[in-house]
Amino acid sequence: MARAIVIMGVSGSGKTSVAKMLSESFHCSFLEADDFHSHSNKEKMLKGIPLCDEDRFPWLEALRDAIRKKFVNGETVVLACSALQKRYRDIIRSADPDYKAGEYSYCKVKFVCLVAPVGTIAERINKRSEEGNHFMPVSLLQSQMDLLQIFEYEGIPQIDSTMNLQLILDQILTLFKDI
Repeated sequence: MARAIVIMGVSGSGKTSVAKMLSESFHCSFLEADDFHSHSNKEKMLKGIPLCDEDRFPWLEALRDAIRKKFVNGETVVLACSALQKRYRDIIRSADPDYKAGEYSYCKVKFVCLVAPVGTIAERINKRSEEGNHFMPVSLLQSQMDLLQIFEYEGIPQIDSTMNLQLILDQILTLFKDI
């Protein structure tokens, strides 16, 4: 059965590294949400301007549509995406044509949130910015931290991303051993 696993969290939490490893373990497609941002969204972030919902909704809808295409083909996919708010996750969840709002356990789109201390994440963002590997400046980290919301009723596991990548992967594989 086709599934989507979204590795979520703030910028610098390790989403891309973990999601790539997970997709390799499942022998499935990997999608990087940053690749779906418009040029204007990336420019805004480069200038240190947080995105607003008007910026985010077309991006989230494009992600939903990409996942839905995978589902139509019977494919499992792993997505690295911030998915910071429930309403953003609900747009992504709607990639599952059978999803009914609030029925999280039956949805084919599952989320895992990577968490780490703010100082650790800031160091990671600074390092990759210095190396020219990402458009997100550390100045936007607080705006992402302020947006992050996870409700217990969503059943989203949170994993410490300061651990060794293999340990993180092992924990996620245990969560999704039925795939």
